[in-house]
Amino acid sequence: MQVKLTVNGETNTFKIQPGETLLETLRAAGYTGVKCGCEAGDCGACLVLLNDLPVNSCQVLTAAIADEAVTTIEGLSRDSLANLIQQELVAAGGVQCGFCTPGIVVSATALLRANPHPNRAEIQQALASHLCRCTGYVKIIEGIQNVARRL
Repeated sequence: MQVKLTVNGETNTFKIQPGETLLETLRAAGYTGVKCGCEAGDCGACLVLLNDLPVNSCQVLTAAIADEAVTTIEGLSRDSLANLIQQELVAAGGVQCGFCTPGIVVSATALLRANPHPNRAEIQQALASHLCRCTGYVKIIEGIQNVARRL
């Protein structure tokens, strides 16, 4: 079956299998910034924006979102806010292995677009769907707070 999606501002038709997840579709199309972590919606590594809302792409069937807009971390590479988030995460020491970083940047971008000055609890809530085994989140939260102070 074929499904038309707009990914990172570019509309394409994707050939998919029945039951194929958005994660599988994106990875097959070369969007490797979308990571395959748990395939159960528990780790946040596969987070993308679907119509500007953060979703775990492993939990979305591609066929169910025909004609929708998807933004991956690759699509955010041209976004000044996402670039600032990346810079501040690095400066704060909020990245180590980097596996979870793309999803965290996507979540932080969605949060700061909706609420440019979140408090610590709001940042923690935005990161609740992410599993980071390296940092303990303290430096990640600090990096996002630093971005909010600059907005």
